[in-house]
Amino acid sequence: MPPTTPYAGKFSPCGLYSNSAATSQPHSPYGEMCYHDNSLVSASLEALIQHLVPTVDYYPDRSYVFTFLLSSRLFLHPYELMTRVCHLCVEQQRSGDALLDKIRIRDVAPKLVQLLTEWTETFPYDFRDERMMRCLKDMTHHVARADEYSWRAMQQMTQQLIKRLSALGQYEEAVAALNAVAMERPASLKSKQASGQRVDVLSVCDDPFVLAQQLTHIELDRLSFIGPEEFIQTFAMKDPLENHKGFFRKRKTSNLEAYVSWFNRLSYLVATEICMPVKKKHRARAIEFFIDVAQECFNIGNFNSLMAIITGMNMSPVSRLKKTWSKVNTDKFEILEHQMDPSSNFSNYRTALRGATQRSETAHSSQERIVIPFFSLLIKDIYFLNEGCASRLPNGHINFEKLWELAKQVSEFLVWRQVICPFDRERRVLQHLVTSPILSEDELHLASYESEGPENNMEKDSRRSLRWKSVSRKQKPWCDVALMLLCLAIYNILMCSLRQ
Repeated sequence: MPPTTPYAGKFSPCGLYSNSAATSQPHSPYGEMCYHDNSLVSASLEALIQHLVPTVDYYPDRSYVFTFLLSSRLFLHPYELMTRVCHLCVEQQRSGDALLDKIRIRDVAPKLVQLLTEWTETFPYDFRDERMMRCLKDMTHHVARADEYSWRAMQQMTQQLIKRLSALGQYEEAVAALNAVAMERPASLKSKQASGQRVDVLSVCDDPFVLAQQLTHIELDRLSFIGPEEFIQTFAMKDPLENHKGFFRKRKTSNLEAYVSWFNRLSYLVATEICMPVKKKHRARAIEFFIDVAQECFNIGNFNSLMAIITGMNMSPVSRLKKTWSKVNTDKFEILEHQMDPSSNFSNYRTALRGATQRSETAHSSQERIVIPFFSLLIKDIYFLNEGCASRLPNGHINFEKLWELAKQVSEFLVWRQVICPFDRERRVLQHLVTSPILSEDELHLASYESEGPENNMEKDSRRSLRWKSVSRKQKPWCDVALMLLCLAIYNILMCSLRQ
């Protein structure tokens, strides 16, 4: 996380940022800005944009910069905001006297560079839009005419931005490649009878603490590439320039979606590792191992992996294995389930999360600073905050109290995201976690029925249906070949008739 990013502690519990500097706004010709206890609560969109623009003797509060840049996309495209901010910044320095204009630009240039630096460091993915990059280039040329120092700072800022976007591209390519490898299922996964050929997690790593550490590596790696704007972009209005064929046309929430997909993969991986062993004692051992891994994740503060493991162990193909579970001491698992109990809006988990956050704030080591939230719940909280509060008030003003609250939650995420994982990397374990083939839901049910047969007519019907679907999928390639040969024969008949 860049040093210019505000910390969650700057936001008061009610979501209003109290700072006397916030009242030192320049005069706005666009309407009243409403304050309560020195905190901005509402204003027109035009006034908020004006409030963002620095002058020779004014620079907006950093928490305001973060909050407005984060949530402005609910009302207008980042490119439109960038265009309007740069235009205002240039126009307010224009006097009609070329020499005086140059002096004014020179005086305001450092603050303009500071604003653009905060933007590019905290929301670099906005600049995947080639129009944003062109605007940034234009401002660099504008600054260069008046102040060489600021021009060099702009160049350095642009280089850092390009480096960040390059790293993002490499990350997305790597995730796509890993997913492609994971989709290539070896023959050993297709049958429980051949499961002895499969490399299971216990043969790769039999230490729960080490596996929890490697899961934490994956979590923090993937968290670090989620842009804070992705939380808000989910709710943003449809881009009116959707047909623009720029680099920005990549999905604006792709890294957030990839992280959610990782949660799902881990859940299915846990279920696969439990359902695949032929012998009951091996399945029981796998369950006990993952309970220990989940406990270590809780101790570390890795709540996302913890919840993914619990989810996998509660999937129907796993939970129905009663003979296997009878061989397992479930005391620790029941305690972990209680911690992540969804009742009362996950009150137990929220208490544990607050404890981990407090530990992080007073930490003396990198390990104590780790807080990885249950991500799906974090998204849900932000979603309901957005849906539960109006973005605009009856008088047309932007509800800035809501924007403060959104910024508070996302800012807290940025603090968690910045932690560097202190554990050693175990490449073989990491590779297994991200590329080991997993069973689909239907395949998990079939594997579960092969482990412990159906107990009632409903399960018997389910197994019969799943077997039929499995046979149909196996026959489908041959059906495709037959259809192709039939089409080829018809084509040949038609060609012969045409020749005659």
